Amino acid sequence: MRYLVVNADDFGACSGVNRGIVEAHRRGIVTSASLMVGMPGTEEAALLARDCPLLSVGLHAVVSEGEVQMTDPARACGTALEDQVSAFTALLGRWPTHLDSHHHVHPRPGLLPQFQAVAERCEIPLRASSGVRYCSRFYGRWSGATHPEQVSAARLVALLETEIAEGITELSCHPGVLDPTLVSSYTFERTLELRALCSRRVRSYLELSEIVLVGFVEVPRLLGACA
Repeated sequence: MRYLVVNADDFGACSGVNRGIVEAHRRGIVTSASLMVGMPGTEEAALLARDCPLLSVGLHAVVSEGEVQMTDPARACGTALEDQVSAFTALLGRWPTHLDSHHHVHPRPGLLPQFQAVAERCEIPLRASSGVRYCSRFYGRWSGATHPEQVSAARLVALLETEIAEGITELSCHPGVLDPTLVSSYTFERTLELRALCSRRVRSYLELSEIVLVGFVEVPRLLGACA
């Protein structure tokens, strides 16, 4: 079987990102989201998550460059992670369903053991480190330029055709609606992602290809069944 987790990053970044993620879940193919704590839209995201019981919500941990460059980055990272897990559980009343990091910093050698320790303690998958393949190719900006063709429905279908193999794959995405409060170079591209993720063409392809959409909450069981 081919299982697909479509995970939206940056939940909590701002209201526009929150609304885009929820729309991509309700009308589209998003099954999971990664929540940033301590952000302008964090509390709103937690409230929205309660109204989306089928949306798996994990932790999108933020490790600052200052923490990475400290004399003991492992200790700084460990403290930051523990604080963010505590904030997450206080907001949602439960453990995150999965763990990843903003700007995908966790695979760095000095940080990875800290992330692995938290994932093991919480008994949750860690992005690209848990038996779930990770695909980050649905993205529409690099070298300072927007590439709308890379986040179209056609591009998404092409990725589904070529990147989703037997087992479990995570496809990361960044849907949103325009929000002037968002501090990011990735803004307009989020609206294009949202359109593609809600495309009838994409949903039809998934149904015909028999790719099964799942949330991260289901991944531990599926990994156990595949073992």
